[in-house]
Amino acid sequence: MFDLVKQPARRIAEALARGLAWTGITPNGLTLIGFLLNLAVAAVLAAGFLRLGGALLLLAGAFDTLDGALARATGSSSRFGAFLDSSLDRYSESVLLGGLLLEASRRGDGAVEILAFVVVVGSLMVSYCRARAEGLGLDCEVGFAPRPERVVILGVGLIVGLEVPALAVLAVLTHLTAIQRIFHVHATTRDRGQSAGSPSSPLQVGRREEG
Repeated sequence: MFDLVKQPARRIAEALARGLAWTGITPNGLTLIGFLLNLAVAAVLAAGFLRLGGALLLLAGAFDTLDGALARATGSSSRFGAFLDSSLDRYSESVLLGGLLLEASRRGDGAVEILAFVVVVGSLMVSYCRARAEGLGLDCEVGFAPRPERVVILGVGLIVGLEVPALAVLAVLTHLTAIQRIFHVHATTRDRGQSAGSPSSPLQVGRREEG
């Protein structure tokens, strides 16, 4: 289902990026703006406006695609830009779920608190597994729930008032994705006859698109 909208969404992002290129803003500047937008969404969620926060989350998630599109459109991709984008994505996801955790703590909703924590751990592990694999020179874009899908699931769940089911789905999918990536790396290294700690493995630099 998600694959059906990825290509149209990417084309829209690239069209917007070509327009933004004339403003002189840099991809790193867009990355920082996107991070600030996610901080604002986290504050909205922490204040208890969950449906509004869900809608804003989807908008912020869409905005997050513009930095990579602008980098491609202007030929200004850089190693630091990819690193900055991935790093701030981790902070963004953590503060968003932290906002939900704070709101749930104020209401005394233990289920949301636990699920939010489980999702934070799972999301970080999904990203870590890919980053560690790419650091060993291995492709690791497999998985049920990369970041764009996680944003859509959570945003839609909040909008329709299904916070707990959305978090429960994410709790399962994030850890399944991490496990899937572990098995993928195991199979890849076995097929190549490499050990996971091979000193000859090249260091790979991630792209601005987090998987």
